[in-house]
Amino acid sequence: MPANRFRSRSYKRVHTNTPGGRNVLRYKKKKPSKHVCAECGQVLHGVPRGRPYEIGKLSKTAKRPNRPFGGYLCSSCARKYFKNEARK
Repeated sequence: MPANRFRSRSYKRVHTNTPGGRNVLRYKKKKPSKHVCAECGQVLHGVPRGRPYEIGKLSKTAKRPNRPFGGYLCSSCARKYFKNEARK
């Protein structure tokens, strides 16, 4: 019987072959959902999915696109924002 914390589906069940030749069941936390644009809700490219401890190991430039509003707005919404600001 698995430990109580592993009985919910908040953990992903992964079958793994061990070096000893046994097939064991390992429990792994699921990946978080993809990041989306704050304006239109489109999935953001260049922003990795991962648990916080995995994201923390990445370099700053690998965490989000290196442009204004990178990781917050998609490129098309950022472009629209800059056009509107220039027209004001």
